[in-house]
Amino acid sequence: MTGTATPARGTAKPARPRRRVPTRTPHQAARAGGSRLGSPLAALPWALPAFAFVGVLFVYPFFRSVYGSFFEDNGFTSSFTGLDNYARLADDPIFGRSVLNTLMWVGGTLLLPVLAGLLIAVATHRMRFGAAAQLIIVLPYAISATATAVVWYFMLTSEGAVNQVLRGIGLDGLARPWLLEWPQNTLSMIVASTWQATGLNVVLFAIGLRAIPRETVEAAELDGASGWRMFRHITLPGLRAVTVVVVGMAVVNSFKAFDMIWILTQGGPSRSSETLALSMYRETFRLFHVGYGSAIALVLTVIVVASSWLYLRRQMPDAHTAQS
Repeated sequence: MTGTATPARGTAKPARPRRRVPTRTPHQAARAGGSRLGSPLAALPWALPAFAFVGVLFVYPFFRSVYGSFFEDNGFTSSFTGLDNYARLADDPIFGRSVLNTLMWVGGTLLLPVLAGLLIAVATHRMRFGAAAQLIIVLPYAISATATAVVWYFMLTSEGAVNQVLRGIGLDGLARPWLLEWPQNTLSMIVASTWQATGLNVVLFAIGLRAIPRETVEAAELDGASGWRMFRHITLPGLRAVTVVVVGMAVVNSFKAFDMIWILTQGGPSRSSETLALSMYRETFRLFHVGYGSAIALVLTVIVVASSWLYLRRQMPDAHTAQS
């Protein structure tokens, strides 16, 4: 009788060959995951409302303004004029003054609110009551720009609080009609805007200061760094990311400054304090020069986009190189 031989007790069984699991590339893994979660087109219905919102409120008005800038349009009738509206910009002294005022707003916004916010945040960072001091500085930001403009209007008129204080302390020669002469009307409004905008910058810089590693500061202190050396070599590099955001926001907001100027001077006297945003509004909705107003709006858009792109490209060269 024949039979199969069984292995003796204690002898090891022959090992079975292990199945080789095929490895997948990241692209194949992503495709496999996508098949389980659904194709990218499955998310399209959820994104359609957002696309429609952006298209109706941003994309369509932009292209409509580009199209309208080639017409002489008064809101009722229109006729094609080609580049005449843009040629008119070059010869319009009011447009030239608007560009100058806008540049003054950009420079003033960078020098005053950003610099003041940085200095206040650094000065109060380690103070005993620093948080309370920062809260006081932030409070004006909680007030609307309209209310802020009304308050400053009563301060800057010829018989306002500023002139009364100057006369009360014997400085009558410094009292003047702050809102009636250029360029002091534009400079006065920049100061009023600074009073409100500094608070937000203080908050952002205070957050950036708290994000600087404590070990880095302590190591610098052990090496003898303090005062200006600490600020230059530790604080400023640590605030680089926050500074990029703060300066970028300040530049964009200065280009579209409108509400405070409209309430304080309405661009006057004789349109001397108008910015590009205010000129666009007046030409389009007050004087019904829709085509000319569209040309100003397009110029303002190009300036804002170009300035933002150049600034971000300069501040973040690594991201630009990675995209290339």
